[in-house]
Amino acid sequence: MSELVTGEAVALELRPARLPSRGMATLLDLAVTLVAYMVVSLALLAATASLDEAAQMAVSIATFLLVLVGGPIAVETLSHGRSLGKMACGLRVVRDDGGPIRFRHALVRGALGVVEILLTLGVVACIASLVSARGRRLGDVFAGTLVVRERVPGGRSGFVPPPPPWLAGRFQGLDLSAVPDGLWLAIRQYLGRMNQLDPQIGRAMAERLAGDLAERTGTPVPPGVPAAPYLAAVLQERQVREARRVFAGTPGGMSAPQPPVPAAPLPSAPMATAPMPAYGPPASYGPAPAAPAAQEVRPDEGEERAGGTGFAPPA
Repeated sequence: MSELVTGEAVALELRPARLPSRGMATLLDLAVTLVAYMVVSLALLAATASLDEAAQMAVSIATFLLVLVGGPIAVETLSHGRSLGKMACGLRVVRDDGGPIRFRHALVRGALGVVEILLTLGVVACIASLVSARGRRLGDVFAGTLVVRERVPGGRSGFVPPPPPWLAGRFQGLDLSAVPDGLWLAIRQYLGRMNQLDPQIGRAMAERLAGDLAERTGTPVPPGVPAAPYLAAVLQERQVREARRVFAGTPGGMSAPQPPVPAAPLPSAPMATAPMPAYGPPASYGPAPAAPAAQEVRPDEGEERAGGTGFAPPA
């Protein structure tokens, strides 16, 4: 599986699409586009039958540009990289950094697609996709895009360890509104794979992510807190806020006001009570038990009592 690498040097779990799936998606898109082109051309031909030959030629060229070129550009822009053929094959067009494409990306892909796909019957696109390591055609290279597979087997994401108990609730006052989604994704990917990285490389990556996160929040990393536990604690704080926001309006997320309990009516007649027995001295329970001996704590038990999070408290 070829992976994408973000600006934070964290590999994303995106699988580039290969030539067979891309070819099938392109054929479906071309079939739909050609049907639409034929319908529009016949309608315009009947409507412009009274015009001269030059006017009919201009209408034909405009129809070609609007339907065969502008149509795919508009569809990819509005659907953020998911045309009908790509949706059927489980594909999507994304930027090199994994983000959604915009109009300029779709424009470059569509303009070069006229030469790669329409004029050369897809020969140039097939050759470029076979030569490229990630299956990209020339339109993807110049636009800075990549076609990836969305339908991937589940269970491939790494387990994100929880923060250590000594950092729980410590970052409730942080302002996380300025942190972009790409940085959150990079932090999550790093925490899920930090055990697979070289210790020195992983430490440097954690410090870089912690510095970027501290810059976005406007609060420096607390002294004495390692970078990896800091990232895990702030990520958990964001998840807690998201869960609180999602479940705030649900019936189970808010406690409804309880109706007042009516007071019990007073009895009309005094109730007969049994005579209280005389209170005597307490019985002897024997000698007091001896106090338990202090249990010796081994030096290596500190890590076991840290909650099994993978993070140890700072020395």
